[in-house]
Amino acid sequence: MIRILVATAAVLTMALHPAVARPPERLSTEKAEIVVEPVACNLDHPWGLAFLPDGRMLVTERGGRLRIVSAGGQVSPPLPGTPPVHTGEGGLLDVAADPNFSENRFIYLTYGEPRESGAATAAGRGRLNSDQTALEDFQVIFRQQPVGSSDAGHFGSRLLFAPDSKLLISTGDRFAPDLAQDLSTDVGKLIRVDPDGSTPPDNPFANHKGARPEIWSYGHRNIQGLAVQPETGALWAGEFGPTGGDEINIIEPGRNYGWPLVSWGQHMDGSAIPRPPARPDLADAAYHWSPSISFSGIAFYSGSSFPSWRGNLFLAGLTSQAVIRLTLVASRVTGEERIPMGERIRQVVQGPDGLLYLLTDEDQGCILRFKPGR
Repeated sequence: MIRILVATAAVLTMALHPAVARPPERLSTEKAEIVVEPVACNLDHPWGLAFLPDGRMLVTERGGRLRIVSAGGQVSPPLPGTPPVHTGEGGLLDVAADPNFSENRFIYLTYGEPRESGAATAAGRGRLNSDQTALEDFQVIFRQQPVGSSDAGHFGSRLLFAPDSKLLISTGDRFAPDLAQDLSTDVGKLIRVDPDGSTPPDNPFANHKGARPEIWSYGHRNIQGLAVQPETGALWAGEFGPTGGDEINIIEPGRNYGWPLVSWGQHMDGSAIPRPPARPDLADAAYHWSPSISFSGIAFYSGSSFPSWRGNLFLAGLTSQAVIRLTLVASRVTGEERIPMGERIRQVVQGPDGLLYLLTDEDQGCILRFKPGR
């Protein structure tokens, strides 16, 4: 892929925010010519991005700040009313607007929650006030149990409203991998709750003695990507492997996805882990990578700005410093392209304008968007 800086005065005058010091860049990819356009920069490790109905963006910074960013790149001061967070691998993580935001104004957050004996993943919601300058009446709707060590990572923490308006929350194994197989814990699980945090009665373990009723699937290491495939309605999840073994899974309720019993990677100390075919009773990945590409957010593309990308799945690459594009036929991955970005990409989201928006995981992180190059 060849990068060509767009240096004409006409393009440079399109800078969207005074704090944006980087020019747009033009990229040639396999299926599209694109312009990578900065929307806003100088964000401290932005993690989550969600669109409001009017096209503005909610953006979290891991240090604990929530901001509103206009389509033109104007960045608000941090909104008061967010919860205190445990940083490290935690912090303020994902954000989502309620499907009925225009009526109820609820904003949802996940974060590393400091607790008396350590830290754990939590999710909560508050109302954006009438002048849109603060969150009000923030309430916790989910707390991962048990509490993990303050030094441990793997908070998971992606949020997604499913088509049935249930809320999905991913959790990590908190470096206690055996608990991912323990249904009495929320560790290494995908959680499904109603927007107020109550348990839907059709959850697969809602009536199982000894199991936490909010569990939707289990045996996960650290899910940081969730997306619904528009054509099929299938729920896809991306999670980090140990050393190698990053994987995409198609989630079915009640299924066991194998961690740490099987993996396409190996343990951090180099010791082997049985491969998934050794346990046909466990769900295998739809696609996997070794060596790791360390991807975080994922999104299906369904817009009209890039017709050749319609139906493709995009992944935000961290250590791979790329946007990864997967082509699909139903549930089968048929091809892969890596679009090099030269920086860590934390999240990828399709905007209401049909463009792709990215977050860079940097000290002075940016919101970028892909626009057609012609």
